[in-house]
Amino acid sequence: MTNLTLTKSELVESVLRLKPQVAAFDCDGTLWSGDAGEGFFSWSMKQGMVSEEIERWARARYADYKAGNVPEEVMCGEMVTMYRGLREEVVQRATDEYFALAIAPGIFAEMRELVERLLADGTDVWAVSSSSQWIIRSAMRHFGIPQDRILAAEAAVENGVVVDRLIRVPSGPGKPDALRKALSSRPDCAFGNSVWDREMLAMSKHPFAINPSPQLKEIAVASGWRSYQPEPNHAS
Repeated sequence: MTNLTLTKSELVESVLRLKPQVAAFDCDGTLWSGDAGEGFFSWSMKQGMVSEEIERWARARYADYKAGNVPEEVMCGEMVTMYRGLREEVVQRATDEYFALAIAPGIFAEMRELVERLLADGTDVWAVSSSSQWIIRSAMRHFGIPQDRILAAEAAVENGVVVDRLIRVPSGPGKPDALRKALSSRPDCAFGNSVWDREMLAMSKHPFAINPSPQLKEIAVASGWRSYQPEPNHAS
């Protein structure tokens, strides 16, 4: 079975035609080009947000991750807890600045339109990401998704200070796990771009592979999922 590759107008209209009550969106690579989580990780260290000791550890750890020696969900969690000891408001201001500067120009305009139209129709829209809760909060202000509809990699905060304890890391199987805890039924639609989204896509009634990586595209083709490839000039 081959997947159905949609045009821009077909994407928006085919989703709206389903009249979904609940929709779940991956973020990095799905709603915008690039990886906001990894980008902020590097940018924050250049800004001196963490100690030299933590920076040395983080850079070595990330090299191990890229070499395949650290699991995805472990690295995603550590990219959140590395800010332990900082006031949350400091981290949030920094992600607001970084997202507006480096990521917002790469938002896929048609994906923002789709989210906005779903929200206008009363769809319960969720953002599900293995990037930090702070960068996804910054991002969702550009889409109108409520802050209480974000399921991201989240560290505990005590008395306004980030602590070394994780609440969740929605990556791979962790994405449907987080959604099951938040929802009474599975999403009507789900949107993702990478192999780490396949479980979330598979749990939904109507999966859409957006800007799919080669590995996800192969899965989408085999599964008969609809897909959409944003054009570079669609970013705004």
